[in-house]
Amino acid sequence: MRPFELTAPATVEDALGSAGTYLAGGTTLVDLMKLDVLTPQLVLDINDLPLRGIDTSDGLRFGALERMGDIAAHPGVYPAISRALLLSASQQLRNMASIGGNLMQRTRCSYFRDVAMPCNRRSPGSGCSAISGVNRMHAILGTSDSCVATHASDVAVALVALDAEVVLAGPEGTRTVALTEFYREPGDTPEIEHDLRPGELITEVRVPRLDWAENSTYVKIRDRQSYEFALCSAAVALDVRDGKIADARVAAGGVGTVPWRLPAVEEALRGAELTEEAFAAAAAVAVDGAKPLSGNVFKPSLLKRTIVRALLELTEGSRA
Repeated sequence: MRPFELTAPATVEDALGSAGTYLAGGTTLVDLMKLDVLTPQLVLDINDLPLRGIDTSDGLRFGALERMGDIAAHPGVYPAISRALLLSASQQLRNMASIGGNLMQRTRCSYFRDVAMPCNRRSPGSGCSAISGVNRMHAILGTSDSCVATHASDVAVALVALDAEVVLAGPEGTRTVALTEFYREPGDTPEIEHDLRPGELITEVRVPRLDWAENSTYVKIRDRQSYEFALCSAAVALDVRDGKIADARVAAGGVGTVPWRLPAVEEALRGAELTEEAFAAAAAVAVDGAKPLSGNVFKPSLLKRTIVRALLELTEGSRA
């Protein structure tokens, strides 16, 4: 780790417009600083800023500094969000990591984290080692010739499925951005991962009220049941009426360069019977446009089966 200056702004206004790097739980930032992947000269400890609070009175609102563990355990948090948080990390990490920091976490691509290897996200123009390298964990959706790294957050998948927004404060004021628009696919500029402008800070996460979001879940497939990143995951919420699906929200993780919303699957589910065959037919369109790599040719099939599993879990009582 290289030397850096540490300061603690007293107010949100003091923190905005800085050229430094924000530190909350530090569960990602400190690791990357130790590896010299990130080498900020100025680090701003924002833990004393008034960016806390959980409100479930009309939809959901989380202060950006709320810890993952506290949100997961809070009554009224939609099951897909709570389950995604619980499956994200160990209890110790959930006690430290903030919701804002989780949404901003960097990819776990091993080539990104190894400064001896070419990586366009870390060093634009140097190349993508994963395309022809070890790429079992990498993305099949939203990839480009510049980057195939998978987005790491679990809870971002659930939030994208439920139309979440982030509130951003900056030197020019406050703005609200849909999470689906916040993240950017790599294209030719994989080093630009999101829509956070210089000097801006996430202050709040909002999820609009959805009366049937209580009927939601998050399914995560990984190599081991203990703390591990997703090979594939699915966040699903269903509005079931009279033995059919009236509406649906579906997003996938572990397969996209960003948390991957699946509107075509949602459309295919509307009006569908509660049968495994109908679920499989809807899940089949999830892989449209997928581009498997040499090491993850299993992911299209795994994605479809993960979605079906989530749908079966949610409708078990109705089908019975």
